[in-house]
Amino acid sequence: MTLFNEREDAFEKQFAHDQELRFRATARRNKLLGLWVAGRLGKAGDEAEAYARSVVQADFQEPGDADVLRKIRQDLDGAGKIVDEDELGAKLQQLMAQAIEEIKSGR
Repeated sequence: MTLFNEREDAFEKQFAHDQELRFRATARRNKLLGLWVAGRLGKAGDEAEAYARSVVQADFQEPGDADVLRKIRQDLDGAGKIVDEDELGAKLQQLMAQAIEEIKSGR
């Protein structure tokens, strides 16, 4: 194997690793978001965990965050809970940072 091929292989492996970490961080962020929304909806315990799982599942409908945001927006609006877009955007950023930190620390 040439040096070029070895470098190409290393870059491909790094890319795959980065993609896996991004997927795991997004899934964890969505679970944390689901638990946060569940609290807003008055859910606790197993009911909150089930809701968080439904938020994670919602992310598989289409690429990006639109599907998750649509689900939680519908659920919050349906319950008469008001969360503005700025608060929701800030919460997404905060929870992504938390999810990344948890993954890095092995939790």
